[in-house]
Amino acid sequence: MTTATPGLTSPRGRAYWAVTDCLTLVRRTLLNYRSQPVAILWQLGFPIISVLLYGFVFGSAMRVPGGGDYKDFLMPGMFAMTMTFGLMNTATAVVNDSAKGVMDRFRSMPMAPSAVTTGRGLSDLIVASAELAILTATALAIGWSSDGGVAGTLFGFGLLLLLRFSLIWVGVWCGLVVPNAESAGALYAVIFPVTMISSVYVAPSLMPDWLAPVAAWNPISSTVAATRELFGNPGADGATWVEQNAVLMAVVWPLVLTAIFLPLAVRRFQRLSR
Repeated sequence: MTTATPGLTSPRGRAYWAVTDCLTLVRRTLLNYRSQPVAILWQLGFPIISVLLYGFVFGSAMRVPGGGDYKDFLMPGMFAMTMTFGLMNTATAVVNDSAKGVMDRFRSMPMAPSAVTTGRGLSDLIVASAELAILTATALAIGWSSDGGVAGTLFGFGLLLLLRFSLIWVGVWCGLVVPNAESAGALYAVIFPVTMISSVYVAPSLMPDWLAPVAAWNPISSTVAATRELFGNPGADGATWVEQNAVLMAVVWPLVLTAIFLPLAVRRFQRLSR
């Protein structure tokens, strides 16, 4: 039986300790990166390699609807893809903590039940911001640019981080559900086709008729189309309703995912102690 943390019995006390415990776990997660240089290199290097691979190796064979440079078309998709694949980093970190007994230690401590998930979410969002900054610098180095103005550009990056924020909770829930790190790695079999059947690399209008609606209604496609529009990059136009309202749906989809998976993640962690 755990001892209640002082002040947790009052509403104000619960809020205070929830924030304090969350920030403590954020600090723990960020400090762990100091002892994992390979993980940092992988997380930051993979997006850069992907940009160079798709932009220069496959770029000459790609067609952009309405014309335009494929690198300008590609970069918003690569930004969104990086945010999406961050889900795997979250799930792997959570399942590794479970395997090492860290989750058992957390359950035995007088801490806010929500702190494990919110602490993971905030720390992963900080790391995602660093990844996005490095990927943006790489994009600028190869000739990409945003023509949407300061406000449009900042809004576009905000939508990318909103997508990552929503997928953090999917990753936390997956990490609490799967039994081991090997099972977490198998999630790539799900994430990879989800990113491919989207507008990340190819416009849905160029896909077969039966596949185009699936790609257009993919939540990732909404973020990609919205950022292309906000950045003033080619390929933002689309004929379907969801493509015509990409900015709206780039907000709605992440809010829906967060509303579903954040409570599921917190509830799953609470059930671990039963």
